[in-house]
Amino acid sequence: MASFRYTAFALVVLSSYFLVQLGASSKLKSSPFESALDKLQNQTGYTFKNIGYLRRAMTHPSFSQENNKALSILGSNVMDTSVSMYYLGQDIEISSKDLNRRISENSRGDTSCAADGMRLGLHKVVRVSPKTDSTAPAVVCNAFRAIFGAIAMDTKKVDDAGSVFWKVHGGEAGRAMVM
Repeated sequence: MASFRYTAFALVVLSSYFLVQLGASSKLKSSPFESALDKLQNQTGYTFKNIGYLRRAMTHPSFSQENNKALSILGSNVMDTSVSMYYLGQDIEISSKDLNRRISENSRGDTSCAADGMRLGLHKVVRVSPKTDSTAPAVVCNAFRAIFGAIAMDTKKVDDAGSVFWKVHGGEAGRAMVM
């Protein structure tokens, strides 16, 4: 009889432990930040295989040493390459001056890049220190660029990241697509 009570007690304790663990993991998955990342994936039409890349893309240097700086540089290059390919495909005779102007129109932090990022609501997603303004164009633009760096890393293909950029951006220089 004593072994039955011990077994029953052990089952109750173990089942309680597993229920607590299950509840804790559910809370982690449904945190506001994780929910925002899920929404962002839906908005961009790209689902990350390694969500860690998107987490890093949405982390400003003021928040952590593990941040979006490097992904933002890669993303900026993805955007510049995609814009270059698009306009060279339209007109192979485009002047370097005009091509540089088109690239600038698509990646300037105070216009197109920040507008695209604000439209996606990145200012509400990007993690920053309390002293940092998450709505500052540079913060939003770097997070926007970092998304495409993160996609390039996740797929190991720059072209895939460029395709998502055009889907999100809308395909016109300096104009963000309404979602």
